[in-house]
Amino acid sequence: MFLLFCGYLTANAQTDTKTKVEDLLKKMTLEEKVGQMTQVTLDVIGKGSSRYASDEPFALDEAKMEKALVQYKLGSVLNTSNNRARTPQEWYAIITNIQQVAMKKTKNGIPVLYGIDAIHGETYTAGATLFPQQIGQAATYNRSLVRRGAEISAYETRASSIPWAFSPLLDLGADPRFPRQWESFGEDPYLVGQMGAQAVKGLEGENNDVANPYHVASSVKHFLGYQTAVSGKDRTPSFISDQALREYHIPPFKAAIDAGAKTIMINSGIINGIPVHANYNILTKLLKEELGFKGLAVTDWGDIENLNQRDHVAKDNKDAVRIAINAGIDMSMVPYNYEPFCDDLIALVKEGKVKMERIDDAVRRILTLKYELNLFNKPTTNPKDYPKFGSKEFEQASYQTAAESITLLKNNDSALPLSKSVKILVTGPNANSMRTLDGAWSYSWQGEKVEQFATKYHTILKALELKAGKENVSYVPGVSYKMDGKYFEEYADKLDEAVTAAKDADVIVLCLGENSYTETPGNLSDLYLSDLQTELAQKLAATGKKIILVLNEGRPRLISKFEHKMSAVVQSYLPGSFGGDAIADVLLGTVNPSGRLPYTYPQFPNALFTYYHKPSESRSTTEGVYNYDADYNPQYVFGQGLSYTTFKYSPIKLSTTSLKKGETLTVTVEVSNTGKVEGKESVLLFTSDLVATLITPDAKRLRAFDKINLKAGETKTVTFHISPDDIGFINADGKKVTEEGAFTIQIADQKINFNYTP
Repeated sequence: MFLLFCGYLTANAQTDTKTKVEDLLKKMTLEEKVGQMTQVTLDVIGKGSSRYASDEPFALDEAKMEKALVQYKLGSVLNTSNNRARTPQEWYAIITNIQQVAMKKTKNGIPVLYGIDAIHGETYTAGATLFPQQIGQAATYNRSLVRRGAEISAYETRASSIPWAFSPLLDLGADPRFPRQWESFGEDPYLVGQMGAQAVKGLEGENNDVANPYHVASSVKHFLGYQTAVSGKDRTPSFISDQALREYHIPPFKAAIDAGAKTIMINSGIINGIPVHANYNILTKLLKEELGFKGLAVTDWGDIENLNQRDHVAKDNKDAVRIAINAGIDMSMVPYNYEPFCDDLIALVKEGKVKMERIDDAVRRILTLKYELNLFNKPTTNPKDYPKFGSKEFEQASYQTAAESITLLKNNDSALPLSKSVKILVTGPNANSMRTLDGAWSYSWQGEKVEQFATKYHTILKALELKAGKENVSYVPGVSYKMDGKYFEEYADKLDEAVTAAKDADVIVLCLGENSYTETPGNLSDLYLSDLQTELAQKLAATGKKIILVLNEGRPRLISKFEHKMSAVVQSYLPGSFGGDAIADVLLGTVNPSGRLPYTYPQFPNALFTYYHKPSESRSTTEGVYNYDADYNPQYVFGQGLSYTTFKYSPIKLSTTSLKKGETLTVTVEVSNTGKVEGKESVLLFTSDLVATLITPDAKRLRAFDKINLKAGETKTVTFHISPDDIGFINADGKKVTEEGAFTIQIADQKINFNYTP
């Protein structure tokens, strides 16, 4: 009865919202509707001599607000001002002022929809809890941690009076060259979809009740195929077959849409020669009709202008507006010069080149979200109502996620964990940097302001000094970054002194990787780790000392020139504010590592594979080929991750070896901790389709995973359920099919076959 009552209330609320939206829509002028479709960045309405930067301390400009919010009736504002974080109290004052102007000085009193980047916590709020970046969250293979992180991000975003978060990112991180791979949940469609759905539910709530003042509307990005550029560089063209688009790229977004995601941000790039913002087939036919997305589609930064200025598919701005809006864009992230967008769109409607039905459809989606967020009744949320903001409880959640993300990739002769009494030399450019631990989208766009806001947290060096004793830890940087906001500059900082200092140490903790970056500033032309860092590693290795390589990087930079000389390799990704503590605890054995790679770590720059590569890319199926460098040869495989204990898997048991249409296959396996310490184990289930029609099957695909905790000597049974749809594929006609035939299931070192009969 209770569930029926809840369902009645939900349906009633939806009907009530629909009525309110339609009533308001009838009252609105064309100018008001176009204004609702327009989004500007905060600097546009701040005091200052230009739209591109504001004076400090920041203050809103009443005249600029009057023009933007009252005359042009703009419906949305995003971002921070001057690329820097604000306190919750500052945000409350800023957004309260904006809402007062928008709601009290306009005829229909429509509130502004404020949006902000919150990819691993509330990016632009000082004191907010920053989690590991998404790639590290994926490495936990722990759905509950991802969901909890999103819940906390939602809480702290609302504590900042902001109801809309541009998160999660569900692009496939399948290209290690790409400068935003670390913002993804990895290379696997199933893993990305599972974690993405958890993030959506964490941000929006189980029932997507975004009126709840602890929830926000999510913005899933970037639809579609953003990280597959041929060049490996940001916002450059991709060529993706329809079969590949449907097999690999659509499923994560479908999972998020099925989870109820309220908004979607569009891919800034070009697919098969067509800018996505101009692609009616993707934005309307696929997204809104086939996938049934009922929410708001927003552009990325300045992407309607790009149709003219960058992509040359529009003759001028007006033509660009026509193309994008007719393709299916609902809101334009302008973000600066809003007058041309508004004026041109109004003119296009009057000329009949954009139909009023298209305008009403877009505005209906925008108003629906504003009502769902309860902005008409409560346009702001006060930080005083959020006592857990930046709390110890939230910090512990961030630490736990970081601790479970740390991935032990190599541990020769049990080099780890370290005894707390050993003499440790800590060196490398990432050893004493909070900026490199947090990464970009941390207090500022490129993360260059992290050191100003993160003084209370511990770098790897500081954490080791605290936990191993300062008397046991020495530090010489060896190589350092020039911390001036520019990514690619490094310099030798006492490199020879570091080599000399190694002679007095029992072990070297070598902290290498990357400085923070995102988007175009993170483009690169050489995937190898930098020459200076490689030189430091080589010279330290020549001392004969045991070296623990700690990688702190956004993408897998190649280390094959010296990896074989390292005793242990630890991947920390971009672990967030408590990453230094988590790394130190793993190195010293306080935490037993349980992370697993969410991508394939390449060994060579001309050998970039995903784990679901085709059989022709493996030497074992290519007799007579003697150039073995052409083989599938990663440095570390997808899912790799060691522990300080050992796990043993029993033979896999199946409920049947002959699966039929409409049935579900139950898969069970026993996992035992055969070591001496407690540990967590991610149990990954892969399937292989042995024969498929026309489309060569992938080597294997992840179909299920679970994470369990086992005490020393303990055994647990893990159960998975596999449906025929789970083992299907997109055929040459672009249709999802599951064909009759033989399949293999693999869990760890265990394999078993079964047959499927439609």
